Amino acid sequence: MIETRDSNAAALETIRLMKQKRERNKLITNIFIYALLIAIALVFIYPFLWTVSTSFETTGGIFEFPPNLIPKSPSFRNYVDVFALVPVARQILNSALICFIGVSGSVLLATLGAYPLAKMNFPGRDLVFYIILATLVLPNEAGMIVNYVTSAKLGWLKSDVGKYVAVIAPALANVAGLFLMRQAYLSVPLELLEAARMDGASELTIWRKVMLPLTLPTLSAFAILQFVAFWNTFLWPSIVLQGDRNLLPLSAGMLDLSSQFSTNTRATSAGAVIMILPILIVFLFFQRYFMRGLEGAVKG
Repeated sequence: MIETRDSNAAALETIRLMKQKRERNKLITNIFIYALLIAIALVFIYPFLWTVSTSFETTGGIFEFPPNLIPKSPSFRNYVDVFALVPVARQILNSALICFIGVSGSVLLATLGAYPLAKMNFPGRDLVFYIILATLVLPNEAGMIVNYVTSAKLGWLKSDVGKYVAVIAPALANVAGLFLMRQAYLSVPLELLEAARMDGASELTIWRKVMLPLTLPTLSAFAILQFVAFWNTFLWPSIVLQGDRNLLPLSAGMLDLSSQFSTNTRATSAGAVIMILPILIVFLFFQRYFMRGLEGAVKG
């Protein structure tokens, strides 16, 4: 009996020591992972912190080493200079208009185009999808000459409204969005569609009442990505809307803060903060849908 009790006690002690070792190893691993993630986060967040600090700095050097992320004499003077040099309010409205029409149109086209590529059987379906997907290897700049010539031939560049159409139209067909929505549609069971068809629902009704509600997280994630893309668009609007600063979106209008031979870095930093704020606000409000949407697309 005594030997049995000693054997059981030794076994329990061995199990306890093994458990402690596993917990210690897990703790060390977690500490290493979190330290690595914090280091990566600091690398990514440093430019933003430097920009915010510079936007409030009015005296002293801004390229000192080591960098000073706390302004020595904080002031809103740089922001006042931005509003004095650039028609910020008008350009924010321009950006909001471009974002609203652009996001709405691109989401509509992507959700409609992805449905037959995911849930309808027709000859060459996969081939069509792969051909469309292959265009992702082309940079956006590759189509600018064609887009400009096409816009000019269609007469869009002759009026203010037409210029906005020329800015928005080339970005409406988004291949990445088509891919995301197709992946989300593939995760929807075919039984739901068959049940809706047996009830007499049309394909458009199925798309609107079945597919869209079930893929709302991915749709929201794509809408956020498109909002960021349209809000930050710079080169193409600068080409199409050149000559009238009241027509430019905020991203292109901030070019007025720089001249050919000098740049007001503090005012430019303040303008960058003004541009970033709407993106941060949108992401903070919709980050839950954004993360769920990307996760669903990857799983799909």
